[in-house]
Amino acid sequence: MIPIRDTQRAARFPIMNWLIIITNVLVFMVEYFSSADFSNLFVSAFALTPARVDLSNPITLLPFLTHMFLHGSWYHLISNMWFLMIFGDNIEDRLGSLRYLLFYMLGGISAALLQYFFEPSLSVPTLGASGAIAAVMGAYFVLFPASRVVTLIPILFFGGLIRLPAILYLGIWFVMQIFSGFSSFVIGSGTAGGVAWWAHVGGFVFGLIFIKVFAKKSYASYPDNRQYPL
Repeated sequence: MIPIRDTQRAARFPIMNWLIIITNVLVFMVEYFSSADFSNLFVSAFALTPARVDLSNPITLLPFLTHMFLHGSWYHLISNMWFLMIFGDNIEDRLGSLRYLLFYMLGGISAALLQYFFEPSLSVPTLGASGAIAAVMGAYFVLFPASRVVTLIPILFFGGLIRLPAILYLGIWFVMQIFSGFSSFVIGSGTAGGVAWWAHVGGFVFGLIFIKVFAKKSYASYPDNRQYPL
């Protein structure tokens, strides 16, 4: 299920959401256009490799933060930033820019902590913004359940667009992450197919639990009542 857009309008321009997106793009440019040796060193230093974590050495804890700004490919970057554009603007609107940034970072750290809990001996680097974005999606699930997500459903070589309630779209997405996480243990890794499923679960649960702590008490909702072809 590929989200195309949502129907919840933001009242203000999501400047922090765009700054996060731009930062991710710039960091990926450093990875992509640098020499192979530098790129490998860069990823090795700032991606989270659970087997290298030493709780007695604080410097090895830094990747719990920095990993969420690295990506492994153009597809990895674009797909993550697409989800962030769709769901992040409304969460920033509800939290305010600075609280949104703090929420995003803590969501990404929480996602990495759960992945580390399940795979503490993993020697493969974990990187990507998907755990932090999952926290944003968990927050959206709580705050905008009645919104609609225009979704592309691929069917063989064709596809159709349908409007799904956000609570249904995000609920299905979350169940798929849990199922994939448990399935990955069957083949011996919590990162089957190169995806850190438990980071997605950890981020989403963080968003579910803590969004009400960060959200402003008073807020005007702006549903998108404009008419679209679909």
